[in-house]
Amino acid sequence: MADPDATTVPDFRRMPLAEAVRWLAENGEPEDPRPDIDTASLTRRFPHLASVETADLRIDGPHGRLIPARRYRDAAAEASGRALIWVHGGAFIGGHLDMPESHWVALELASRGIPVLALDYVKCLGETHFPEPSDDVLVGWRHAVAHADELFGVPASAVLLGGASAGGNLTAGATARLRDSGEGLPAGLVLVYPVVHPNGPEASAEVDADSPHGQLSLNFVGSIEALADPHAFAALGAADRFPPSLVVVCEKDGLRPSGEAFAHQLEEAGVDVTLHLEVGADHGHIDEPADPTALPTLEAIARWTKERREPDVRGEIDR
Repeated sequence: MADPDATTVPDFRRMPLAEAVRWLAENGEPEDPRPDIDTASLTRRFPHLASVETADLRIDGPHGRLIPARRYRDAAAEASGRALIWVHGGAFIGGHLDMPESHWVALELASRGIPVLALDYVKCLGETHFPEPSDDVLVGWRHAVAHADELFGVPASAVLLGGASAGGNLTAGATARLRDSGEGLPAGLVLVYPVVHPNGPEASAEVDADSPHGQLSLNFVGSIEALADPHAFAALGAADRFPPSLVVVCEKDGLRPSGEAFAHQLEEAGVDVTLHLEVGADHGHIDEPADPTALPTLEAIARWTKERREPDVRGEIDR
C-alpha cells in the first residue's frame, strides 16, 4: 500500500475515474485511515473473534502474479462442515485483505465454524482489465478446492464461493466460467450487494459510458464490446445450473436492482436461491463493523451456509 505520509491522499469519491485510476496505478492503494479496523481493535470490540487463527498465503497465479490470500480457522468453534472462499469489493480498482469487508467478515464467519480463505486479485488499473481479476479468482478457487482438507478440514464438495460488490461480480462470473467449462461448481454461492449487470442501478445491459457507474464498468472490461461478455457480467448469460445461491441486497443501495434482478433470474432458471433484504442498510455496510446492519447480514450468511448441509433445504425470494 502507499505510504500516507509520502504523498497527499486524494478523495477518490470526488475525482474523475480516470484520475483516480492513474493515481492508484502510480502510488498504490493508501492506508485505510480508520483507527478501529485492525485485528486488535476488532477483537476488543468483538471478543468472540479472539480464538480465530489466520495464516497469510501466496498462491501462484496467472500472468506471473502471486495472489495474496488469508486463511481463517477457529478450532474453538463448532464445525459447520462447510468452508467459504471469500472475495472483497472495491469497484475493481481498490480493496485488499485488511479491509473489514474482507478481514472482519472472514473473522466473523470463521468464529461461527465456517473456515474462510479470503482472496485478493489484481485491480483494473492502467492496461489491466477483465478477465485478469476473474482469472485470479478462478486460480484461487482451484487452489482452495485442491487443498480443501489441508486448508479447511472439509472435502472439496463442501466449499462455497462468495463475494461482495465487485467481489460478488467476480465470484458470480467465475461460477459461470466453471459451469461453462464443465468444472466442478461451488457447494453454494454467496453474493452480497453484487454488481452483475453493466448498468447496475438499472439492472440493464444498456450503459451510459459517461455516467459514473458506466465508467467503472467500462474500466473493468476495457472496451465497449466486452461489456456484453456474460462471464464479466453474469446476469447477461444463462442462469441455469448455478449452485444454491444467497443474494443479499440492501434497502438503501442504488445498486440493489442488480442483485434483485439476478436473484429472480436464478429462480426462473430453477436454481435454489434465497434473496435476503437487509432493511436499513446501504451499499458497503459489511465494510463498516460499527454499522448496526452489518452483523445481521453476517449472521444470515452463516445461517444459510450451515443450512447447505441439508439437501432438502430450499431458499425463498423475499416478496
